[in-house]
Amino acid sequence: MPNLSKRKKEWLKELDRTKKYSLEEAIALVQKYSTVKFAEKVDVAVRLGIDPRKSDQMVRGSCILPHGTGQKLRVLVFAKGDKEKEALDAGADYAGGEELADKIQAESWFEFDRVVATPDMMGVVGKIGRLLGPKGLMPNPKVGTVTLDIKTAVTEIKKGQVQFRTDKGANVHSTCGLASFEVTALKENVQAIVETLVRLKPSSAKGTYIKGVTLSSTMGPGIRLEEGQFR
Repeated sequence: MPNLSKRKKEWLKELDRTKKYSLEEAIALVQKYSTVKFAEKVDVAVRLGIDPRKSDQMVRGSCILPHGTGQKLRVLVFAKGDKEKEALDAGADYAGGEELADKIQAESWFEFDRVVATPDMMGVVGKIGRLLGPKGLMPNPKVGTVTLDIKTAVTEIKKGQVQFRTDKGANVHSTCGLASFEVTALKENVQAIVETLVRLKPSSAKGTYIKGVTLSSTMGPGIRLEEGQFR
């Protein structure tokens, strides 16, 4: 049997693993057990009542958190001409065309967190898709990162946009801020994510849609939430 850390022993002793908590209670517990020396992220995992094997039930989208993520995201934009200037004016960290794709391919350069592209640049982006895809960096129109409205795309990412998609188990994972955030800020961020998921419910999905919600910090325990508070 593996040795349990002092922190984990405290969790197991104090947490009721069978109980489902209110959002406020869960946030309080997440913050209580966030005792490490670095800034822990808080993540929310939502289990959806969909069949991820069916293409028409895949849930994918984005959401701007009311209080941001607590992180400064670096944005790279594939664009040319006026759209390249628009990207830089909007706050993009990098903007350009084939020279950026060549740099990524030749140097394994990934000093950015999000990638946005205009539709006419997707041919260039496609050449490095095998490098961007595994890192979750491939632009996609479903989350607004393939667009002609570069200014809005960059601005929303900088404001604290999160992106999500269902995995093979019908779960969606997303960051919702930092453990150091005020309770109200974390609460409103979580609610914004769940409300967005509800709006994205596939019309072909039947029965209970929000089947489980769990909140956790980077190094902390998962706290199960009562699903009814989100319906």
